[in-house]
Amino acid sequence: MTSDKKTLPLLKESGLRWLWLAGIIFMADISIKLFVMKEMGYGWANRIEVLPFFNFLYVHNYGAAFSFLSDQAGWQRWFFTGIAISVCGLLVYWMRKAPQKDKLNNIAYALIIGGAIGNVFDRLVHGFVVDYLDFYWGNYHWPAFNLADAAICIGAGLIILDGLRSGKKEQ
Repeated sequence: MTSDKKTLPLLKESGLRWLWLAGIIFMADISIKLFVMKEMGYGWANRIEVLPFFNFLYVHNYGAAFSFLSDQAGWQRWFFTGIAISVCGLLVYWMRKAPQKDKLNNIAYALIIGGAIGNVFDRLVHGFVVDYLDFYWGNYHWPAFNLADAAICIGAGLIILDGLRSGKKEQ
């Protein structure tokens, strides 16, 4: 019974309290990906033009961000899965050590964890990551990405922002 008393304050007082956000990102990401896989035809020819600079489409990414290493023989699937799981473990550790009041960093960590687990799920279940967002300008297309990728990038941006804010406070 004493371990329950120790665990409950840890969840209330530490950054772990923000893990619900990671769960929401994960569930939303997987739901959208399953919808895209079921309802859309694969490839650029089946894209849905939404705005003059944005399409929905369904493509596979065998690599990491911006299709990095996607042309490799398959080892990258396990490499990126291992990196994602390691980073998530480190972020959960940091959240456990951080006070729950450190909102910006805890939100950033939760966004990264939710996005990373969403892409790990794809790699383990499908062998590739499902991408569906296509932004472009003229003939230049940004590499297709998904909600998980966006959450990871926003989380990383929030960490940088917090670092810049903290640096200014120290000066």
